[in-house]
Amino acid sequence: MLVSQAAAWFGDLALAGIIDRNPALLIALNPRNRNLLAVTNQLDAITYYTVGFARLVASDPLYYLLGFWYGAGAITWIEKRSRTYGPLIRDGERFFRRASYPLIFLFPNNLICAASAATGVSLRVFIALNVSGTVVRLAAVRWLGDVFESPIQSAVGFVGNNRWPVFAVSLVLVAWSVYQEFGKRPMEMPEAEPLTDSDPPVESETAAGSDRPTATDAD
Repeated sequence: MLVSQAAAWFGDLALAGIIDRNPALLIALNPRNRNLLAVTNQLDAITYYTVGFARLVASDPLYYLLGFWYGAGAITWIEKRSRTYGPLIRDGERFFRRASYPLIFLFPNNLICAASAATGVSLRVFIALNVSGTVVRLAAVRWLGDVFESPIQSAVGFVGNNRWPVFAVSLVLVAWSVYQEFGKRPMEMPEAEPLTDSDPPVESETAAGSDRPTATDAD
């Protein structure tokens, strides 16, 4: 998970140098929507979908397992680390359980993946929603890239003609992101906390059946 985050930061830092020279590498490092949109017209469909899909889903199973293994401890961890999703889970965990399916489909970020497992979303449902949502996301960006091809190419050309100023801005933004992540608080892992009677019930072993990840599934 740390490697995935470091790659994303490096992709942001290297954007000015590779956006038009090695677009596949850019989305392999950081597949955020703006990067996908910037390079989609430079890549053939096979490269775009293969690299984009692999990178987008690479760390999602790891965060799902984090939520599955740590349970209530993962919920507490998310509350501390996310201003957006923390309050949602803290103030309305039952709502999050009901809204988890569209959230996984539309916004399968690291915290959503961890919270999904911690609140009882089965492995099979998680995979189905994550995979289908990622494919739809890539297709939507590809379509937008075709519609707005001219302004996108102009923006890429601007970056290519101003690499050093863009690099300087990227350096500042990446440094700020690293400071926000590590400077204000330690990078702590969640503690394993058993769910209490006051927590929303998580699927029992019997109810979850084969949908719950086992050691074999994790392998």
